[in-house]
Amino acid sequence: MTEAKGRRYGIIDAARAVAIINMTAYHLCYDIFVVFGVWTGFYQSVPVMIWERFICCSFIMISGISLNFTRRGYFRGITVSLCGLAISLVMLIFMPEGMIWCGILSFLGAAMLITYALRGVLNKVPAAPGAGISLLLFVLCYGIPSGYIGIFTYPLIKLPAAIYNLKWLAFLGFPSNDFYSSDYFPLLPWIFLFIFGYLLWKVIKGKGLDCFLYKEIPVLGFIGRHSLFIYMVHQPVLYGICYIVFLLINK
Repeated sequence: MTEAKGRRYGIIDAARAVAIINMTAYHLCYDIFVVFGVWTGFYQSVPVMIWERFICCSFIMISGISLNFTRRGYFRGITVSLCGLAISLVMLIFMPEGMIWCGILSFLGAAMLITYALRGVLNKVPAAPGAGISLLLFVLCYGIPSGYIGIFTYPLIKLPAAIYNLKWLAFLGFPSNDFYSSDYFPLLPWIFLFIFGYLLWKVIKGKGLDCFLYKEIPVLGFIGRHSLFIYMVHQPVLYGICYIVFLLINK
């Protein structure tokens, strides 16, 4: 809940809404271009890759910020994790070729549980230095799923190949050569971006900047408050619409 003293931080709700709208638009384009074959290289173009990373990073940071506002962190983490599991099961049954292991919801659920369990320690860390260190660790660990530690996509230290032979380490960020997931967000490096969001809020709060975040934006606020439900239903709805449209076009 994005609340303080009985009031919601409407701007944070709006930011979450913008993230889910962006994600919905991306998935619509993905369905049209990739799933239905209009332009299969869509997701490999640089502007689209930047768009996708922006969506995911904003979603993760906002989720980290929002964890500050709940007293039911374990409940939220378990709920989101179960939603991620449900999506994996649906994909396994209906679209196994696009199977999702370690997707965004599975990651967010795990990140909520881990960060909430560590909140006693994190709350004692000086907010600004802690946020800075978390962001630095995210940058350095960004290439771990690709086999190295570096600065984003620039390798500095190659990691032992043997680590990536253990299939059960994919969730941590060490996928094997035969691992595939159409949506892959392992704990490393993304947990550091989540913690960055969690600590960033303490910086904002500490400087009194939260007073600028109360403004309600009705439509975006509604979408932001129901972002999990929207995430769960948007892809089946989009796919169904695209299926009908392409069926009519190809008649």
